[in-house]
Amino acid sequence: MKFRRKPKFDNGINLTPLIDVVFLLLIFFMVTTTFTKHTSLVINLPEASGEPAPEQVEPLDLLVSREGNYSLNGQNLINRDIMTIMAALKDASGGDVSKPLSITADANATHQSVITAMDAASRLGFNNLNIATQQPLEQ
Repeated sequence: MKFRRKPKFDNGINLTPLIDVVFLLLIFFMVTTTFTKHTSLVINLPEASGEPAPEQVEPLDLLVSREGNYSLNGQNLINRDIMTIMAALKDASGGDVSKPLSITADANATHQSVITAMDAASRLGFNNLNIATQQPLEQ
């Protein structure tokens, strides 16, 4: 006599719901995580201890304030646009790009403000550019 065998069912674990739960947890943590930058570098502004070079020609002095405003030889510029800086430099120098240009920036001025001033000078062809620094504090 031949008995019929009952079909065997696979008693394995279905992984599809487990994968769904893992993806949902992943999405939850990605959405709720806050990304902050923690900088570990301490940057000190440059200091110089050399003697200033004797100047024959009255230099142009471009000041950059903490807020990013510019002034040229004591005259405040009307805005922060690079074209305004270029026009002021061109007027003050009389077209003479061999005059020395000194950029004095506040220690808390943004890097972009200083780069904009340097870019304006470079576009006009100024090649005698000085960056003002302070004497190191003695401790």
